Amino acid sequence: MVRFGAVLLLAAPYDCAKAQDYYVYVANESDDTVALVRFDGQAAHAVKTIPVGDIPTEIEGPHGIAVSPGGDHWYVSIAHGQPFGSVDKYQTGTDERVGRAVLDLFPASMQISAATGLLFVVNYNLHGATDPSTVSVVDTEHMVEVGRIPTGTMPHGSWLSPDGTRHYSVAMMDGALYEIDALSLVVLRSLPVGKKPTWVAHHPTADRVYVADNGEDAIVEVDLAEWTVTRRIAAVGAPYNLGITPDGRHIIATLKGAAAIGVYDAGTGTEIARLASSRPLPHGIAIDPDGHYAFVTAEGIGSEPGSVDVVDLHSLMRIATADVGRQAGGIAFWKTTPVK
Repeated sequence: MVRFGAVLLLAAPYDCAKAQDYYVYVANESDDTVALVRFDGQAAHAVKTIPVGDIPTEIEGPHGIAVSPGGDHWYVSIAHGQPFGSVDKYQTGTDERVGRAVLDLFPASMQISAATGLLFVVNYNLHGATDPSTVSVVDTEHMVEVGRIPTGTMPHGSWLSPDGTRHYSVAMMDGALYEIDALSLVVLRSLPVGKKPTWVAHHPTADRVYVADNGEDAIVEVDLAEWTVTRRIAAVGAPYNLGITPDGRHIIATLKGAAAIGVYDAGTGTEIARLASSRPLPHGIAIDPDGHYAFVTAEGIGSEPGSVDVVDLHSLMRIATADVGRQAGGIAFWKTTPVK
């Protein structure tokens, strides 16, 4: 049975003995800002807005965002450049920029390898000829691009295996999943997975990935050992991005065509909740390490602000919303801190 929680915003009982603040970074693509959002278990709000980019006369489009495994730096992809995009490195806490690497055309989503510390950024190449594009590999200590790996047309959804040795992305226009050896930096194999795939997420413990098949209203399960599609989970509403809880039990999807957030049982493949997002065009997902809360961005439309919705994955309710900048997209979890 699907639980509908479109307008319920009442927080679950607040346990003061376990009170924590949760922090996420959010890229606001049409504002050229990154917001730092704090959620205290009851309410969420932006505590800081950080300007990014360098060209005052142009919207440079911060898109993807990632936090280093140790939490001491965050990285944001700047999609528009002259002519190329870049990824910028910032110190957490001070939010001071400390490095930049110039990449290919329209760098977008990204993730850092737990094995090597290298940052993998897909170069989306939104405009121009529909030619195959690349995945950039960045040495995060020196902020130097050390590899540029050709994959498919309009790659998206950068995700690494839990051990950091394999990288996965999808090509929206090719309908294919790509696997890269994150140590040798070569493409190992590709697999057709659907029509307009937009995201891929690796299961935290099992040897499989899930792909958002945006064009066919489905979440596609791929067995990595067999390298084959094993299941298609119905996800009506154009699934865009995916998240998986740390225990692997639940898949969260932003349903861009339905202005909703879907929660799915990974074992049975059933939708167990569908929650209305606070604004149209839900986009990115970050889940806290305990798997209690999902933080979901919504872009908004036109001049209205974007937002971050907080979903309680125990009660399956949307319990808080924070306004951020326009076209909120990429989101990354930073840390939790005990409330004093």
